[in-house]
Amino acid sequence: MTNTSHPRARKPAAAAKATIARPADTRPAPAKSAAVVASGWMHTARFLTTAPQLHHLPPLDVPEIAFVGRSNAGKSTCINTLTQQKQLAYASKKPGRTQNINLFSLGKQGVTDAVLADLPGYGYAAVPKADKVRWQQVMANYLVTRENLIGIVMMCDPRHGLTELDEILLDIIRPRVVDGLKFLILLTKADKLNREESTKALSIARLQAGGGEVKLFSALKKQGIDEASMLLWQWAHPEGGAAPAATTAEAEAEEPENLDDAEEDR
Repeated sequence: MTNTSHPRARKPAAAAKATIARPADTRPAPAKSAAVVASGWMHTARFLTTAPQLHHLPPLDVPEIAFVGRSNAGKSTCINTLTQQKQLAYASKKPGRTQNINLFSLGKQGVTDAVLADLPGYGYAAVPKADKVRWQQVMANYLVTRENLIGIVMMCDPRHGLTELDEILLDIIRPRVVDGLKFLILLTKADKLNREESTKALSIARLQAGGGEVKLFSALKKQGIDEASMLLWQWAHPEGGAAPAATTAEAEAEEPENLDDAEEDR
């Protein structure tokens, strides 16, 4: 029998297509935004030391930024939110219990280029009067004499506004503010205000700030975090100008940790 070719017989394999090598992409990676740079810098915060008295603080030559505020104004929550760390600053359920000045260093790759100072909360009624007087004296001495202090962040609950103790603190630092000390009031727990209340609180605080800046802040709603981080970055890096210098060489900042919504604080 004569063999006949099947109509669907396989055709000879086609020659493999030549692989064309693509040239390497030599374009520079997109520069990071100012907010990402500042946020990554804040995330490097780590505990440095604690001091019950001013003379126990180490002398430093890097810029120092102090966080102050009434007990339960949301100070520790604010620090933890800005640094994207849950327990960097101790948030006591009993305001006024923390009595030391705590320092946290900032800087990548273990090189400190700035320091955050967490000062004791003030004004809590349950604290003995003698302790209140001692804390207030320590704080006043710190704010007046700390040589490397370049900025102060005051926490204020906008539902209550600036209190008499806040006003006293403002009077203490006013001469240094005139001489160039940076000053920021953060109206914490801003999520508890409606639009009209927020506008009113900002207007009143700006009148009282005496040349300082005022911003709304909410750890719960993540409001004002980027603005505050960039401002602190600018304070500590004045050579960087109006915004953090964008960089492509550094690794991306780590993912922020999820923070508790609790606003209990000193």
